[in-house]
Amino acid sequence: MSSPILKLIAQRIALGIVLLLAVSVLIFAGTQILPGDVAQAILGQSATPESLANLREQLGLNAPAYVRYFHWLGGVLTGDLGTAMSSGQDIATSIKGRLWNTLFLAFWAAIVAVPLAIILGLIAVRYRNGWVDKLISGLALASTSFPEFFIGYVLVYFFAVKWQIFPGISTVYDGMPFGERMQAIALPATALTLVVLAHMMRMTRAAILNVMQSAYVETAELKGLSAFNVIRKHAFPNAIAPIINVVMLNLAYLIVGVVVVEVIFVYPGMGQYLVDHVTKRDVPVVQAVGLIFAAVYITLNIIADIAAIVANPRLRHPK
Repeated sequence: MSSPILKLIAQRIALGIVLLLAVSVLIFAGTQILPGDVAQAILGQSATPESLANLREQLGLNAPAYVRYFHWLGGVLTGDLGTAMSSGQDIATSIKGRLWNTLFLAFWAAIVAVPLAIILGLIAVRYRNGWVDKLISGLALASTSFPEFFIGYVLVYFFAVKWQIFPGISTVYDGMPFGERMQAIALPATALTLVVLAHMMRMTRAAILNVMQSAYVETAELKGLSAFNVIRKHAFPNAIAPIINVVMLNLAYLIVGVVVVEVIFVYPGMGQYLVDHVTKRDVPVVQAVGLIFAAVYITLNIIADIAAIVANPRLRHPK
């Protein structure tokens, strides 16, 4: 790999680190300006002023905000995410299993959504402006018009309540057999697939159609290549950079945007964990989950940038 690419990769990684630090400041500041008193929320309305003062001192709430921020950031950098106020459990230990569940769900949704979106995009381009293209584009547009909670509840109604094929509550646990786990995540994975499928398909179609207007594609057509071969050999490889970009963005969404889907199916992932502790005003958990979501999103965006640079020589030489 040549040095200009290494330089661009190093720049992207450095920018990602700076951005993550900025996000950590926003997350910490956002949790500090929330209304209410953390100590009061933990001890309840019957707490005495002395017990509230002792708890604030114990939690370090009397220290200046910047001191608490650097103390929290130092803990994060050493792998210590703190302790949940509501349960007293170690956050890093609790998040480990939840993060695995969310990644497992996102992985299987991506395994279905990514190839299906690219295939549908290629078919739409092959039969562009025909009834197949209009049917695929129409279904994709309708899919993007429905919010996640609507898709989730429709799936629950038909597949869990009416036909009783899959469970409506996606309970998973350690040591659960693989087959049972796959059956449990069938509905939330389907909901996530439908949410991201249309966007990736439409972007794939648009990227390939843009390349199809190039002179070399017209030359390939004049040589007598079939429409399928023109798309496969000339259009798709040159449209791969924007396609990778949109795929990565949707993969990021599959991980950080699962909150609604996990709540609907009571799936024990990061989103459900976050919502449970937001209601308890458990600030350390909210900070930790928010920072992990931000890190995942920024990392996948950096990977998308690097993949686009490697796949497209013009991005390596912008001038």
